[in-house]
Parts: sequence; structure tokens; C-alpha cells
Amino acid sequence: MIRALPKRHASRGMDVSLAIVNIVLLLIFFFLATGQLLNPPTQGVEISETTELPLDQLPAPILIVRDNGNWELNDSDVNPDILGAAIAELEAPFTLHVLIGREAPATSLLDILNRPELEDVEIKLVTLRRTARP
Repeated sequence: MIRALPKRHASRGMDVSLAIVNIVLLLIFFFLATGQLLNPPTQGVEISETTELPLDQLPAPILIVRDNGNWELNDSDVNPDILGAAIAELEAPFTLHVLIGREAPATSLLDILNRPELEDVEIKLVTLRRTARP
């Protein structure tokens, strides 16, 4: 009677994939944490800004709403209550450009856009591009 020898079991190597994943995650966390520490946000820096605008470089007609609540239409002070009469003097058809402060609440811009005298007027919002100077 011939007896077969028991089969040799191949020895299993140690699985290192879990250790590699742990090391990669630790490296990611390390770079995220140190990157935020090395590049803190800069606060308290005031960028210079133009306070008086040359109207000859802005589109016309333009309605400028100042931070103090004053309105100007083409370099002339206008009362918000008589905006309809001031617009009626303009040559039709026209596009009214509106320049309002960046810090102004959105509701004040919506109040201007929802005025009945501006119902049939095409309106474009004018913004000032801020450029960083060295």
C-alpha cells in the first residue's frame, strides 16, 4: 500500500498593505496640518482703494449709490424719491448702469432693481476690479 506524503502548505507572508495604508494616511494628515500652520491667513491687511471715481471712464448713464445713502445719476445728486423724473429726462432707449458699494446689503440692491420706474429699463451692474499692486 502506497501512502502519499502530506501536502506541504505554502507559508503565508505577512500582509503589509494595512501598514502602508496607515503610513500614507499619517503622511496626508501631517502635510495638511503643517501646511495650515505654515500659511496662516493674513488678516488686518488693508488694500488701498479709490474713493473718487473719474466718471469719464465709467459707462453712462450711471447710478452711483454711495455708502452714506446718497445717490448720484451722471455726477448729479438725485433724491431716490424723484429717480423716475430724472430717468425720464434721459434719451430712450438706454441701459442704466448701477454702481453700489461692495459692503452694501443685497436687499438695498434688490430694492433699487424692484423700483417701478425701473421696470422697463435695462439695468447692468457695474463693479470695480481690484488689482493688487506690488
